[in-house]
Amino acid sequence: MKKLLFTLSVIFAFSALNAQTTIEKGPKITFSKEVHDYGNIKYDGDPNCSFEFTNTGDEPLIISNAKGSCGCTVPEWPKEPIAPGAKGTIKVKYDTKRSGPINKSVTISSNAVNEPEKVIRIKGEVGPAPESGVPVNNSGAPTNN
Repeated sequence: MKKLLFTLSVIFAFSALNAQTTIEKGPKITFSKEVHDYGNIKYDGDPNCSFEFTNTGDEPLIISNAKGSCGCTVPEWPKEPIAPGAKGTIKVKYDTKRSGPINKSVTISSNAVNEPEKVIRIKGEVGPAPESGVPVNNSGAPTNN
């Protein structure tokens, strides 16, 4: 009886280990960064950033959609399949004509087996809008009128 219990427990243990080491087949998305920090950016400054990713799976990766958390965050993504081992880029444009903190997200929908819904983020701070109606000289300094 002890041998039978021992044998069954060994079989169970090997089955559990084998189940944990099963390799998932299919496309996988892996980003080089998941957050872009604009830092302190000027009002109406460069609104563009990019997120590079790699298909670390064994089948083509297809990104079906990328959606910003609001209308001020506009993503652009590759429409063609990304081959296994190949890289791609998701470009994000933020409306920098809005003063204040940036804390937005982009949700990416794909056929990736590891993360079919992946969220990447942008953050930073847009400086104040320039004052209008103040005359300036060629150096950008206010004139004394």
